[in-house]
Amino acid sequence: MNLSDFLQDWNSPSPTLLVHTSGSTGTPKPIHIDKQRMLASARITCNFLGLKPNDTALLCLPLDYIAGKMVVVRSIERHLRLTTVEPSNHPLKPLVHLQSPVLSPQSSGLRPPSFDFIAMVPSQVFATLQVPEEAALLRQTKHLIIGGGSISRDLQAQLYDFPNNVWSTYGMTETLSHIALRRLNGFGASEWYTPFESVEISLTDENCLQIHAPEVNPDVITTNDIGELNPSNPRQFRILGRKDNVICSGGIKLQIEQIEEALRPLINVPFAIAKRPDPQYGEIPILVIESPDTSKPLGSLERLESLVPQSYLNYLANNAILPNKYALPKQILTTDHIPLTETGKIARQKLNAIIQS
Repeated sequence: MNLSDFLQDWNSPSPTLLVHTSGSTGTPKPIHIDKQRMLASARITCNFLGLKPNDTALLCLPLDYIAGKMVVVRSIERHLRLTTVEPSNHPLKPLVHLQSPVLSPQSSGLRPPSFDFIAMVPSQVFATLQVPEEAALLRQTKHLIIGGGSISRDLQAQLYDFPNNVWSTYGMTETLSHIALRRLNGFGASEWYTPFESVEISLTDENCLQIHAPEVNPDVITTNDIGELNPSNPRQFRILGRKDNVICSGGIKLQIEQIEEALRPLINVPFAIAKRPDPQYGEIPILVIESPDTSKPLGSLERLESLVPQSYLNYLANNAILPNKYALPKQILTTDHIPLTETGKIARQKLNAIIQS
């Protein structure tokens, strides 16, 4: 979908729009959402960030999903001057050498290609930071919001000294994009998400996050995200992982995302953690590594010398990184690619199909 198609749908007589979920844990599904609730969501974000009419915004996300659509809706609601580029891992590349981007027919005079508001996924931010000219342009952004996937500790460290506002978002298609933000840079950096004022959060008996955001969805949404409330401020929360990404190994519950986060700084190729049935432990974690050499058979992974530095093995020996011995991947599988969704998340269902093949 391009911008013209979206605007045609938006300006149609229908009170709803058709959107699709991202498909990170299954097949993308269609949802009809109310345009007025999309405007309400846009208004909440624009008010929180202090965006004003004629502020500048960049659309660099696909318009097939809610994140990209909401960038346009925020621009409509707040009368932002919107620049569009083709979605890619280097969305700022076309703008680096411009003296002045074309922001609207009303623009006059030359100005540097900086923006008041940009929304990106983590892979776009990571790739942009590898190119000095693109990174310099990104640093000029007044409000950068990052969503659609986990943000590694290394990436957050690279963003910490950004001079303006960098936020991680939490939300989903059913909440019409994000309902909570956490600051990634400066003195306000935090590991806890703070919901917008109109949003209430709670936990189920299984510690899954529940969301009540009446301005964007009339229903209480029970998510599959395992959450934790901040003991110092119960309105704040953080996400430990997905309920369906739990490995029960030897009676110990292991969260796939936590194992991936521990390994991420130490494995310099794309990888993912998955699970397999095991006669002794019930389930075991396995490590799936992206490699052009897929001839290596599935086998025991008793030591990790060929994959990670010796320093990490020392940490493992001291039980300093992984939560316990059960979290150490027991097998390794190589594949020519780790499947991802269009929004950059690991496509777990496709990954499981690879493991079973």
